[in-house]
Amino acid sequence: MRAGGRPGWAEVRGRLAAADPGLLRFTAGLRTVASIALTLAVLSALRFDVSHLVAGAIAAMVATFAIREKGRPQQAVTLALGLPVALASMSLGALLNARVVIGDLFFVALIFCAVYSRRFGDRGTALGLIGFQIYFASLFVHATGPALPGLYVTITVAFGCAALARFVLVRQTAAGILDRLRRAFRTRFAQLVAAQAELLDAGPDGLDRAVEEVRVRTARLHETALLIQGRLADGTSDEAVARLVQRRIADAEIAAERLGLLLLTARSAERADTLTLHLPGAPLPSAAVEPVRDEAMERLRLDLEALRLLVLRPAGPERGTALARLRNRLLGYREGEDLPPAPAAVQDVFRGIGEAARSVLGLRIALDGPQDESDDTPATSRSREELDAEDAAIEGAEEATGLRRPTTRAAVQVAVGSSLAIVGGEFLSAQRWYWAVLTCWIVFLNTASTGEILVKGYRRLLGTVLGVVVGIVLAGLVGHRTWTAFGLVLLFIFAMFYSAPLSYTLMSFFVTAMLGLLYTLLNTYSLDVLVLRVAETALGAVCGVIAAAVVLPVHTDRRTDELLAGTLDRLADVTRAAADQLSGAPPVDLVEKARALDQALADLAAAVQPLTHPITPLRARRDTARYVVALLETCAYHARSLAATAELLPTHPSIAADPRLRGAAQRIVHNIEAIAAQVAGRPPVLPGIETGPSIAAMLEPGTLGAPRYGRVTDRVLRHLQRLDEAVVGLARPLGVPVRPPATA
Repeated sequence: MRAGGRPGWAEVRGRLAAADPGLLRFTAGLRTVASIALTLAVLSALRFDVSHLVAGAIAAMVATFAIREKGRPQQAVTLALGLPVALASMSLGALLNARVVIGDLFFVALIFCAVYSRRFGDRGTALGLIGFQIYFASLFVHATGPALPGLYVTITVAFGCAALARFVLVRQTAAGILDRLRRAFRTRFAQLVAAQAELLDAGPDGLDRAVEEVRVRTARLHETALLIQGRLADGTSDEAVARLVQRRIADAEIAAERLGLLLLTARSAERADTLTLHLPGAPLPSAAVEPVRDEAMERLRLDLEALRLLVLRPAGPERGTALARLRNRLLGYREGEDLPPAPAAVQDVFRGIGEAARSVLGLRIALDGPQDESDDTPATSRSREELDAEDAAIEGAEEATGLRRPTTRAAVQVAVGSSLAIVGGEFLSAQRWYWAVLTCWIVFLNTASTGEILVKGYRRLLGTVLGVVVGIVLAGLVGHRTWTAFGLVLLFIFAMFYSAPLSYTLMSFFVTAMLGLLYTLLNTYSLDVLVLRVAETALGAVCGVIAAAVVLPVHTDRRTDELLAGTLDRLADVTRAAADQLSGAPPVDLVEKARALDQALADLAAAVQPLTHPITPLRARRDTARYVVALLETCAYHARSLAATAELLPTHPSIAADPRLRGAAQRIVHNIEAIAAQVAGRPPVLPGIETGPSIAAMLEPGTLGAPRYGRVTDRVLRHLQRLDEAVVGLARPLGVPVRPPATA
């Protein structure tokens, strides 16, 4: 019974790890709930009244979620600095509460400083959040001068409980987070392979759904890879190990995505377009047919399941022999060993499985340490030699640094918006005007354009309206049962933190439902209060949008153009560096360049959400934005693949540089730079982009006595060709003219 239960529990853990990589959301919610529960327990033991319990709960929540630094010593320092900031903010809130004009002016100044402090990094952001939220708490509980001593004790207890929850009860180390992210990567890799197997079996009616599932799981794998890359520096003590893991994660991601493309090609009589896996609704290969049931395809299904098991199960003494047999068989496909009689496209899938198995071997060595080599076949030994040579090449790579974005504009905008919200809020309610200010403040957090603020304000208003409905029901059911209400508050707080990265509307719903319970505890609940909450929320969102649109505006088009130009610049950088290295140039840190490209693309995808939102009335513009982002994702995939291949030089035993590749990539790099220049408004070196013969045709045989091209060069050419096609495809929606090919 016990043995039979273990796989079920392991499956549950795997699904949880895949749904919440690193358990980051779960841990954030659990830590916040533990902090608040501990605070409530201590304050109730000290016999504080309900208003102090509410203030303590808010302070504990703020002291927990405001700290964003990754290192535990840095977290402790920020938490210690936050306590005097909180005490000062509570004091000023209590003293200025009765002085309307002075209090409002100070609140606006505090908001400006809180937003401006974000330019000083995570610590500045945390202290600004603490200052603002505790001042807001003073307004919420109607703090007064005589009540300050008790509130000081309340805040001190809350910060102490937050520290206890963070550093003792719900400990979370950088190494532990990274380890959980690695397990999540393995689980999502296995889930992607399972989706690819379903793609192989899908009939014409289910092909769209199967491709969509592969697309979603590919995006989730990429998301986990980016999370791991962001945690490597803090989660590993050795920089060489961090670079090695980063490289192995990138290899596995590329191999998994390439396998999906090969499978889609095998399902049709024509080569699948890479764009199919990046653009929802993209047309599938027109010659898609019923799944084939011959011997080769049945073997392919078994090998995909073998690959999934190889990904999921860490090597262990009890099953090492079985895993070794699977591994050796799959790795043999890389060199064409034991390939079944089948069409070339199907044989390519077997080779793709071999490449994926090789990436899993590298990942296993990087994450689990040296493996037993006693059962190795010659093909497996050669794969290990390649990995060892790459490990030696990775040593000595240099780290890159980034630039921090200034926040003065946002501070001015939110100060103006908050001023409008204060004035308008006072007309709606002299007692609860601060809800409009809070909404205005929140819609500016993590936004950078008018469109982003508009979408965020709309989502907050929608979540608030839904939360009011639930709050009315819960307030009637709970009545004045204090601990029942606090129990539901803790449940909603956990749900709020767990859902925050997934849906801002859902998070706002839980916040509003929780506030209905807090009003009940403070004996201030009524239907009018909750309706007023909706009105204040709408007012705050409108004030935020007005401020963003009028005061130093950053229009969505301008914001997306800046990010698009930056993404194209990084794409050109990766392509040029990869082509140079493949042509024999000295090695550079291509993985770091590829990571910078991925981050730029992620920022762009977030910024275009106002343009691609379902409620946008500009349908053609929405489709264009989706198409451009999908093309850029396709370009990024091929650029990552080029970078991964280039990094195998010069130590890989079976790959040699081909000087002709630099010339073949020149047109692509020029076209990327020309598009970037037009988007950014810079004068291009030559107007428009250039088209011409295929990339493969540009490699004339006989150069330097080299053959036409070998297996690796052939793969590089395919990536260059697809990259060239995608870049040319970008020119049309972006309005970049196409000029005829240059003549000698």
